[in-house]
Amino acid sequence: MSETPPRTRVVILGGGTAGWMTAAALINQLGKACDITLIESEEIGIVGVGEATLPHIRFFVESLGLDEADFMKATHATFKLGIDFHDFGRIGSHYLHPFGSFGAPLGGVPFHHYWLRQMKEGRGGALWDTSICNVMAAHNKFVPPPDGSTLYNYAYQFDATLFGPYLRTYATGRGVKRVEGKVIEVDQDGENGDVTALKMEDGRRIEGDLFVDCSGFRALLIGQTLKEEWEDWSQWLLCDRAVAMPCEAASATIGPYTGVHAMSSGWRWRIPLQHRVGNGYVYSSNHISDEDAANALIGAVEGPAMAEPRVLRFRAGRRKRSWSKNVVAVGLASGFLEPLESTSIYLVQGAIAQLIELFPIGPVRDEDRDEFNRVTDAEYDRIRDFLILHYNATVRDDSDFWNHVRTMTVPDSLHEKMDLWRRSARVAKYSQGLFFEPSWVAVYIGQGIIPDGWDERADLPSADQLDAAMDRVREQVRASVAPMPDHAQFLRQRHASIERPAP
Repeated sequence: MSETPPRTRVVILGGGTAGWMTAAALINQLGKACDITLIESEEIGIVGVGEATLPHIRFFVESLGLDEADFMKATHATFKLGIDFHDFGRIGSHYLHPFGSFGAPLGGVPFHHYWLRQMKEGRGGALWDTSICNVMAAHNKFVPPPDGSTLYNYAYQFDATLFGPYLRTYATGRGVKRVEGKVIEVDQDGENGDVTALKMEDGRRIEGDLFVDCSGFRALLIGQTLKEEWEDWSQWLLCDRAVAMPCEAASATIGPYTGVHAMSSGWRWRIPLQHRVGNGYVYSSNHISDEDAANALIGAVEGPAMAEPRVLRFRAGRRKRSWSKNVVAVGLASGFLEPLESTSIYLVQGAIAQLIELFPIGPVRDEDRDEFNRVTDAEYDRIRDFLILHYNATVRDDSDFWNHVRTMTVPDSLHEKMDLWRRSARVAKYSQGLFFEPSWVAVYIGQGIIPDGWDERADLPSADQLDAAMDRVREQVRASVAPMPDHAQFLRQRHASIERPAP
């Protein structure tokens, strides 16, 4: 009989969302193969303003065996059907990036080609009326999709300061050891440079075989210790600061979506939770001062402030290698783009999934490290292009900021995607990663990039046949949404008591 391999000692540096997501997932799926210690310092604290997510978070919650109602009550969560964009393509424009499709393909041809033909011929209505997500959001309706349905999906909006502690309870209850305190020194192997132990301020020494750096922008292990290079993307993603401030809700209405409003030097978020509204202004410090950004946010929020404005600094980019030696960077230590499409928690989740798949039994293999870095790089690069599209696809010329992003040279990879769309209404395909065809279609159309041509197969139906088919799609969407309950009503019935003003 072969001997059972020794349990891998995993040391996670940093709590918060990234750290406790990593700990919870590892103990849930690899608890028999590893011993997990998480080090965090209450004194250092966490960023804790990210409140909006993508639908992938649902599967993370399910994979842990968590009850959705309990999770939502503990984190004051609401449901999210998409992101509602205002003033991006031009001042006065508005569209929803939905977590769902537009219509359905016909004869292997994506639905938007038929809509485009009809629109170019001067007939038909808005593309948004063919998306069940859009119509639900417009009427503040919500019910989960039926089992097996692919018409739409949903995510959560929650209080990030509560999410980490919620997962901490889960993880420590299943065997994760939590160590409180500050790391003051990192020990490395003198020959290969691997991290061997973390020395604490109180003299303790925490040894490990695999270290996960969730120390945020400090990147104590991957950056300060291993000196892994940072690839800067600020030439395309100009925003480098955010000022955040929660406020009381002015209405009992709770929209099932994140609101995003373009501002003179960036954009502003509005995230409705059960007990308050999260607000923030993401901006370029080269185009507006911290004080002016804070005043702009204060002037835009809907209700009394619940805290003073808080300024956060960041830089857009990623590590050239997120797994180096025996250190895996997860979360902000690995990279950060910006909050525009709620991708930060998704990138944490993706890194965790890759780590679990490539988890080393014994010494770390170069092949596993290389594959982790390949997948991570592809994720960041594709998301980067999608975010840049939101800024570059505009006719706004009302400020220095919008003039710059409108006229800047975009990465070749994005230029090729945009050129393909403009010529043929085709969306560049990839088999893995985030933001598939409906997402790109929503931003292209929503921000006014109308293609010159479309798939010739969309010309096969007669005009009358096409009009009738489009009418049926819109009627089916309306009929599906009409009986749905109000979002706030659904939350009250199924998940929590909402602390909101009476209607």
